[in-house]
Amino acid sequence: MEHSVEPVDLSDSSKIVLEVSGLSFHYPDRPSVLQDISFEVCSGERVGVIGPNGAGKTTLFMLICGLFKPSSGEIRLFRKRVIPGEFCPEVGLVFQNPDDQLFCPSVEDDVAFGPRNLGLPKDEVDARVREALEVTGVLDLRNRPPHHLSGGEKRLVAIAGVLAMHPRLVIYDEPTSNLDIRYRRRLIRFLQTSSQEAMLIASHDLEFILEVCRRVILMDGGKIVADGNPREILGNVTLMEAHGLERPHSLVPHAEPHHN
Repeated sequence: MEHSVEPVDLSDSSKIVLEVSGLSFHYPDRPSVLQDISFEVCSGERVGVIGPNGAGKTTLFMLICGLFKPSSGEIRLFRKRVIPGEFCPEVGLVFQNPDDQLFCPSVEDDVAFGPRNLGLPKDEVDARVREALEVTGVLDLRNRPPHHLSGGEKRLVAIAGVLAMHPRLVIYDEPTSNLDIRYRRRLIRFLQTSSQEAMLIASHDLEFILEVCRRVILMDGGKIVADGNPREILGNVTLMEAHGLERPHSLVPHAEPHHN
């Protein structure tokens, strides 16, 4: 289902929140995890990052968050160079496994953890927690222990914890992983209506990418091989198959058999 959004003016440099220039990275036993990656993301953009396993998507996200040091190249967030190991509250990362983020006795404490560590006044922390829980639709879970929640509830609480930091760029790593149909649809609707933050979303769920994103970056072998309109890239059978992916079912013409 298409969801109308206001187009992002990529010509306005003041709206650029992320600049990646000539980025390369390698582990000691893997010489070419990322090779000469360059792209920009503007305020309000929802960018899907797709590719086969081992394409370098998660490593790219770790570099953007300053958790790894680039072998070469540069990353700038809001015009400032990313310094590895230096905390940037304007960027939020939602991990693939929400159990990696939820560790406090209650949902409320988990969502409050980030704002409290910013040294914000209690009234401000409380307001941010309530706002984040309301926008993700899980306010009724605020007193529950995280380990008593379902997988979908944990995912939304993890997102609330990131949003309570008021980030300007949110990075999602496989956000629909292990979600049932109900929570997957709930997440899609939430992301479709979240227009303020820029987003980078890595996912193997290509139907999800089609519904949520208006731009796709296709990675393979540590390189960007395509960057553009999701329907054009995901609908290109030759391109997709060359990089270990399948065209989404919704883009298969009705006149063409869906299955052999």
